[in-house]
This record gives sequence, structure tokens and C-alpha cells, in this order.
Amino acid sequence: MEQIYVTGHRNPDTDSVVSAMAYAALQNALGERQYVAARLGHISDETRLILDRFGFEPPLLIKSMRTQVLDLDYDVPPILHEAVTVSRAWSAMEEDTQISAIPVTDDEGHLRGMLTAGDIAGFDMKTIEAPDLRAVPLFNILSVLEGQLLGETEDVINTISGEVILALPQMGDLPPFRQRETILICGNQPDMLRLAVEFGVACVVLCQTELPDDIRAQVKNTCVISTPYDSLRAVRRIFQAIPVGRLAQHEEVLAFHLNDYIDDVREEVLQSRYRSYPILDHEEKVVGTLSRYHLIKPRRKRVVLVDHNEAAQSVPGLEQTDILAIIDHHRLADIQTKNPIYVRNEPVGSTCTIVSGMYQERGMMPSPKLAGLMAAAIVSDTVMFKSPTSTARDRKMAERMAHIANISLDELGRAIFSASTPEDKPVEQMFFGDFKEFHIAGHDFGVSQITCVDSDRQLTRKAAFIELMEKTREERQYSMILLMLTDVLMEGSKVLCVGGEDIFQQAFNTELKDGEAFLPRVMSRKKQIIPMLSALWG
Repeated sequence: MEQIYVTGHRNPDTDSVVSAMAYAALQNALGERQYVAARLGHISDETRLILDRFGFEPPLLIKSMRTQVLDLDYDVPPILHEAVTVSRAWSAMEEDTQISAIPVTDDEGHLRGMLTAGDIAGFDMKTIEAPDLRAVPLFNILSVLEGQLLGETEDVINTISGEVILALPQMGDLPPFRQRETILICGNQPDMLRLAVEFGVACVVLCQTELPDDIRAQVKNTCVISTPYDSLRAVRRIFQAIPVGRLAQHEEVLAFHLNDYIDDVREEVLQSRYRSYPILDHEEKVVGTLSRYHLIKPRRKRVVLVDHNEAAQSVPGLEQTDILAIIDHHRLADIQTKNPIYVRNEPVGSTCTIVSGMYQERGMMPSPKLAGLMAAAIVSDTVMFKSPTSTARDRKMAERMAHIANISLDELGRAIFSASTPEDKPVEQMFFGDFKEFHIAGHDFGVSQITCVDSDRQLTRKAAFIELMEKTREERQYSMILLMLTDVLMEGSKVLCVGGEDIFQQAFNTELKDGEAFLPRVMSRKKQIIPMLSALWG
């Protein structure tokens, strides 16, 4: 069953992670078993604390949604061991005329080469001029001739070598062989058979006849095989006993892996001349083959976006996916879709508020653990209902989830926001823990938000933050980059600004001192920071 990935934004906060988990759980509970919760980045300390408290593991980490080889309807032809006979490979190709090449593997399933019909035909033509077999397994010969072993040399042999000679009746008493390494094909020719046994040729193939008892007693150094085929067919079929590993192309075989991206595969295929390419899994084992026509219309991954609807904040490769739905509480941005989709965007403080309402609408009661998780996400995203984005509906839904989970919202809020940031936590990890990129009216900028109860202590690392912000602004060519230290107790945010200082001061009617300003009652990035900059830039 093809999976549907439910994912929040990059650098996910608690609401992004939990809303993806809750929405996927709801759809699966309603019978849609293919939904998988995913995340696009590192789990923050706050989110980890909440997940651990309610007994959940973080969702699947996804780095890209670009179409991969595993998304193709690639071929799964017979995959043959290198010891298999050429006759069996040819039969497989006759059964399915769409097969242009067959992968050949070793005992562990690792690729040894690719076998084509052209390889078999080329070898068959060569046997006309050089009718010779070298170290062909005895079992292979018995298989292709449907033969039985009538006599064998005194020493048990596993392989047979020799020049293949057809004994014609008109040859009379003149033996056609001159060396012991000979594979003689003959019919009901007792005299010829007797000469061959006395001479000690390596192998005699009896076609549609029996081994006389008097000659059987003389067999010492000759392997005697009987076959129901006539002499002509036996001569042609015996060459098909060759192991396919000897005919397969071993050098310059171009192979791809399931996780390879189609864009990269297409470039390599266009520069090569082969019709079929082996596909390998993460253990380097062959799982199938692909051809050029597989690349024409690949199967696209399916996704549901929660807590965002902006391409810059979404998963890399989003343009190669089919977006099925968007569940969000932010401003409408720039994501475009091929087909009409389900969109639910509501002016509330948390995406989990919307998802909780969907449980209620569908008559589904979440488990106490999941209800507690959603309550925590609402409390986190609304900053204990102090954020200007918070609504009465957020509080009502959080209280309902807390009642199901039998927990206190006040105690939950204190546990979330009183968890101090470790002193030794890297500045970069703190800064990018909840970082979002925006593109408005030709301006590219980024805003990081750290929610805490000790903004003064966080500012002791101001120099390190400023240095990181300047480096990031230069690397990403931002016009501005901001850091919001949102203090729950102070009910405001201390903001660090790098680049566009005049724009910031004008937008918020404040003065920056050493790149820092305090914005009272500013708790929301999406409702108080972004709208002001958008209005100023038009």
C-alpha cells in the first residue's frame, strides 16, 4: 500500500510535530491505514520532553520528497544465479518478451552482471567456429539434455571439458576424436562408442539409444550420458549448459539504488546506451530493473501538509509530490497544486486545535496519551494562551484534551516553559530549533523564535547569537534576520536584529540598541512580526 506522508514544516516546533502525528493517527483510525507521520528536522528539547512525558517516539525523519527509483513501477524480471544454465535464461526471456536483460547474481544476491538475448545469440554464433566447452558443471549438462548418467569415470567428476564432436554414421571406423578432452555426440553406433570408451574420451552423449552391457563393463575414464534428444538437438542444447555468469556483462554495468533520485538517474541514463539497468537495495542486492520508459511518468509521493503552506518552509522536492491536503493556521502563501485539494485553514493559535476538532467532528475519541500530547502542543503554540494568536477555541479544545488525559493545563504549561535550556547547548542548535524563512514582496528573510522564561540569561550569549546571525544572513543572502526571545513571564519578546535595522525600527516603532529591542506583548511570529513587515513592504 502506497504511503501518504503527513509532515509539518522545517525546523519543527511541538505543534508541527504533534499535529502531524495526530492527523495521521486519525486517518488511520478511520480506515486509511497508509498515513505516516513525518518530520523535517531535529526534535527540540521541548518537543522531546513532551513526547517522552506521554510515551511517544518522534515521527519518521524525512530529508527530501524528490521522486526516487523506489517510486517507479520498475520491472521485476527473474533474477538468476550465476550458475544457472543459459537454457533457463532463454526460457525466461521467451516467457516474457518485455524482458530486455536479466540480472545475474551471486549466492548473496549481489549483482554479478546483466545478461541479454544478444549475449546468448553472440555466444551461440561463436560455438560454430569454436565448438568447445570448458569446465561445465555435470549437473548443467544433465539438465539441458534431460539426460541420465549411465557410466562415469573411476574418479567422481563435477565438471566436463572438451571439444564437442558429432559422430556421423558415414565416418565408419575412423574415429573423429584425437584427444581425450572430447565430448562425443553419437546415436546407435556401437563401434564408434566402443572406440570412444577404449580411447577414454571425457564424455559420450548417447542420443535416443542405450549403452550396451559389454561396453558398459569397459567404461573407466568416460562419462556416459543418455538423452531423449536426437543428435542435432543434443549438439545445440549442450552449449546451453554454460552457466549464465560466464556470458553476462560484468564490466561497466550501470546500476541504480532504490533511494537514488530520478533527476539524477535520468541524466545518467541519457548518457548511456543500455536498454535495461539493475536496481539494488541498501544491501546491494538486486530487486529489479528499470528502462527508459519507466522514467517517463514516475509515481509521485503523496503528502499532507500540516502547520504550514509555504514552499520555503516545506520539504525539499515538494514540487515533485502530489499534495492531498493542507491543515494550517498561518497566512496563505505560495504553494500550488496540480489538482483541487482539501484545505482547512482556520484563525486559531495552534494547528492541533484544528486537528482536535476533526476528531470531534468524526466521532473519534483520542487515547488519553494522544489527547495529552495535543493539549501540550496547544499550550506550547499559544504560549499558555498568552499569544495574540490564541483564541477561546484554543483554550476550550486544550481543556477538553486535558480532561481526556486527566492532566492539569497549568501544571503542563509550567513543565513546558520552566524547562531551562542547558547551558552547554550549542547556539546554532538553539537558533535553528524553531527557525522559519520568508519571502515577501521581493524580500528574503528569516525569523528564529526561542520561547523561554529567562530571556536575560539567554542574552548572556548575545555575541554568539549575533555572530551566527551575521554568518547565516551572508550565506543565504537575506535582507534581514531576526531572533525572538519570547519570555512567557515578561509577556513580550526581546528581539535581536541583523540587517534591515531601519526597516525593523520603522515597522515596530522602536529603537534598536546594539541590535536589540524589547517588544512588549509581542508573542507571535506569524501574527505580530510577519504582518508588520508585510504591511511595510506592501
